[in-house]
Amino acid sequence: MAISLHTKRRIRRAVDKAALAVSVAVLLAPCLFVFFWMLSLSLKYDIDNTAWPPVFWPTEPTLENFAKVFEESPMFLYFWNSVQVTGSATLVALLLGVPAGYGIAKARAHKMAAVLLLSRMTPGLSYLIPLFTLFQVLGLIGTIWPIALTHMVITLPIVVWIMIGFFETQPHELEEAARIDGATLWQAFRYVALPLARPGIVVGAILAFISSWNNFIFGAVFAGRTTRTMPVAVYNMLTFESFAWGPLAAAAIIVMLPVIVLTIIIQKEIVQGLSAGGVK
Repeated sequence: MAISLHTKRRIRRAVDKAALAVSVAVLLAPCLFVFFWMLSLSLKYDIDNTAWPPVFWPTEPTLENFAKVFEESPMFLYFWNSVQVTGSATLVALLLGVPAGYGIAKARAHKMAAVLLLSRMTPGLSYLIPLFTLFQVLGLIGTIWPIALTHMVITLPIVVWIMIGFFETQPHELEEAARIDGATLWQAFRYVALPLARPGIVVGAILAFISSWNNFIFGAVFAGRTTRTMPVAVYNMLTFESFAWGPLAAAAIIVMLPVIVLTIIIQKEIVQGLSAGGVK
């Protein structure tokens, strides 16, 4: 019996969805396995973490490793330091990056955009020596200020690059109509372009926040004992005598938790923003 065209299309859609699901599963499998294993380590006792053959999931999960992390280090202080650094770096990046992205997009300064992208691709280690010398002369080593300022090297290019794409997709006729009605360039940006770019601002803020929160190298070099950020706190769980896998995995889970929760809460905003910015 011949198969109808409608049935063939349904079968093709089902096959495409299945292929997409398999592809996504294959791509995410390494990340999910690492996260699962880290969660497993954080819920097991040391004897299970060092057992052979490995114990993949504890029969009696324990929160002892999480309690040990908070007992041996001031994690709340490190969390507050990360909030200050990441919050200030993201806020300043938005205040400077959104107008900069608008100016570059409207001026069609593609060379400047390429230079900006190049600065984002440059490894952070390239900035360490001159920045360390500068902050040492200013007497800021060991405070929050150098960490927050250096994190803008990460957050600002992200915001500008994303906003360039969003402002380029906006119809120029709306701003031209506002200018004809007597609005200044700043008013056209404030009342016309900026509200339309809300999805891009949300995406830029999220990506800047995640990049700043997870940054390790600047905090490890510029921070003092009381100004460490969360990734540096995880690094300090390592010792030369032995590896405490349970507390180390628990500390890593604590660092990841704010980013995971934030991503889950506003995942729709991320998808909508990236989709809107990708349409020309």
